[in-house]
Amino acid sequence: MQKTATFILKLIGWKISGRLPDDVKKAVLIQAPHTSLWDFVIGKLAFWFYGYDVKLLIKKEAFKPPFGWLLKKMGGIPVNRKKNEKMVDAVARMFDEHDSLILVITPEGTRKRVDHWKRGFYYIALKSNVPVVLGYIDYPNKWGGIGKIFYPTGDFEKDFKEIEDFYRGFRGKHPERFNLYDPAHPDGPKEIPVP
Repeated sequence: MQKTATFILKLIGWKISGRLPDDVKKAVLIQAPHTSLWDFVIGKLAFWFYGYDVKLLIKKEAFKPPFGWLLKKMGGIPVNRKKNEKMVDAVARMFDEHDSLILVITPEGTRKRVDHWKRGFYYIALKSNVPVVLGYIDYPNKWGGIGKIFYPTGDFEKDFKEIEDFYRGFRGKHPERFNLYDPAHPDGPKEIPVP
């Protein structure tokens, strides 16, 4: 799949940069902005390009026939968003049970605009003692990839400020749906931060 993904990304003009260090076998990789179903397609191509076998938390409603089997085959794990009180514990157990696990989460939780990101990704990483990896996508420049990597300190407000600063300026397919989009700076970030 790596060669196919590389060919398709080149064909459609997308550039992928950054990568996980070789010693990072487990991580919570957050992907933002998340404003379109196309994020899944571009993201999956990028992970195939990297050769990463990632798992994705996806709302359980998306697993209905006829495409539910395909989502599972592509690494999808159904999530009941109405029963989130034990989600952090359940996912932390998954990290304990695997020698390697890259879990992709979209902290916005929806393709619609939200004012506050869900915090589950942070507490999953904290409880599992794995790093948070900042995956990004920027549609106008057709950039995507892996940026900053850090371990949560337990001070959510401080750490989240660092996350917000990283993502400020990136634009989704529908930039108005991304709560860190700034119309005063329509050109987005001048360079992509990579590890």
